[in-house]
Amino acid sequence: MSARRALDALYDGAAYVAALFMIGTLVMVLVGILERYVDFHLAGTDSYAGYCMAAAGFLALAHTFKRGEHIRVTLLLERAGRARRGLEVWALVAGTLLAALFACYSVRLAYQSWDFHDVSTGNDATSLWIPQITMALGTIVLLVALVDELVLELRGKRRVRVPTELARSE
Repeated sequence: MSARRALDALYDGAAYVAALFMIGTLVMVLVGILERYVDFHLAGTDSYAGYCMAAAGFLALAHTFKRGEHIRVTLLLERAGRARRGLEVWALVAGTLLAALFACYSVRLAYQSWDFHDVSTGNDATSLWIPQITMALGTIVLLVALVDELVLELRGKRRVRVPTELARSE
């Protein structure tokens, strides 16, 4: 398997797991609604819906970025002329540094929650490192995607994807 295919599989795999967490969010919300009509209570459905939603958001970051779905200031870039490549490199370097900080702190947060046996304050008392690990994984995959794009840009092989809906609306 080539490195390109492995990276694309990583981004797609994270997106599929994010989709599963979206389904988990739906299930938790539906269970919460059902609880009100049928006389039973499952502790933590609201918390678990929130955990699933956060996991879906973080795990989908890299896939969304690689597909050109994140917000870009194309108006500025279109008028940059010769400076466009420099702006692209600057933005990718800045994004990579910010993603590296975010990934480091996310991993550290999950580790500290595990180390201190930190639990949620809700009635479910979930060990917080469990939902936090999805944030850490999502930010790590985003960091990989940003480094990937930066390397492609520096090698002159990067193609910026602009979704067709955005191209028509700008």
